[in-house]
Amino acid sequence: MQDDQHTPEDWGLATLAVRAGHRRTAEQEHSEPIFPTSSFVYGSAAEAARKFGGEEPGNVYSRFTNPTVHTFERRLAALEGGERCVATASGMSAILATALALLSAGDEIVASRSLFGSTVSLFDKYLSKFGITTRYVELSNLDDWEAALSPATRLLFAETPSNPLAEVVDIAALSRIAQRHGAWLAIDNCFLTPALQQPLALGADLIIHSATKYLDGQGRAVGGAVVGSDKLLEEVYGVVRTCGPCMSPFNAWIFTKGLETLSLRMKAHCASAMELAQWLDGHPAVERVHYSGLPHHRQHDLAARQQSAFGAVLGVEVKGGRDAAWSVIDATRLLSITGNLGDAKTTITHPGTTTHGRLSAEQKAAAGIEEGLIRLAVGLEDLDDIRRDLARGLDALV
Repeated sequence: MQDDQHTPEDWGLATLAVRAGHRRTAEQEHSEPIFPTSSFVYGSAAEAARKFGGEEPGNVYSRFTNPTVHTFERRLAALEGGERCVATASGMSAILATALALLSAGDEIVASRSLFGSTVSLFDKYLSKFGITTRYVELSNLDDWEAALSPATRLLFAETPSNPLAEVVDIAALSRIAQRHGAWLAIDNCFLTPALQQPLALGADLIIHSATKYLDGQGRAVGGAVVGSDKLLEEVYGVVRTCGPCMSPFNAWIFTKGLETLSLRMKAHCASAMELAQWLDGHPAVERVHYSGLPHHRQHDLAARQQSAFGAVLGVEVKGGRDAAWSVIDATRLLSITGNLGDAKTTITHPGTTTHGRLSAEQKAAAGIEEGLIRLAVGLEDLDDIRRDLARGLDALV
């Protein structure tokens, strides 16, 4: 039997990304197959009854049991060092499924105030309707986290690094705080992926992914995932099974194939991002570069300790506010003006009016979303071409 039918514990990350999770069918295929089917057939009424009743393992309905989706789930769980993964229709549905699975009316979330705008809207506008409240704290300030917890706190939620300022929290220390208070810790690992950061190994209970980003790597499909222990993920699976925010087989296949090149891509992304950050840091039109790979970043040492690299997302504040930021964005000819990231193509956006545009002025100020802030997600193009494209707008500001 071939090795990729199993997942040896001594496999390295790159090997897991290529081999883990695939259970070869009787056709003996080499590449992972797609099962674009809504349902499955049985040899008898008795077999159908056993599988529907959970007495016998097997596929029931593609909303919650599909072989292609399971391959992606097993592979991502192996990469993150988790017991189990549940795939979802999007990163936001991964967060929603987690909240519905683990929280009840009267429970509280303590979250970093530098969250993605849609996550804040989910917590404040929708979960609040069902009696779940959220308190926000400064991501890196552990004393703030500790002070915000109450007996009703059930979940701590953080993105690290943050979007788009590359703020970092000490995951191991935050895990100890959560454990002392009997709460779960969920880490959004979208920006770094398991290739660069392993939150479960640092004490997190759950990992959230927007598979749409670096797990795919080419901007082709929308999806999400939750990774953690089998016990917690059984609850999340129950939500996906019943409520239906499931991943399609085709998208799961795209993400599975994307994982095969994850380590290589992330190394290339990070190398270009570091050089670009250094160049931008010295440009006279730039007020500040937010990138934890720069030595002057206030959390550089922490990032270097808990990450194997610094990611590919830069927050760049230009002098002159919104007008200057928009002029730099509009001057680009190569970069893609879009709110997405994690693509082979470099993307550029103005967070204050796009990804974080639905936040109030007070929320933006608390999260550090200034009018002159530009977010760059560095892709895989030639670095000199990226630099020339940005220089067109930046040089005009000087």
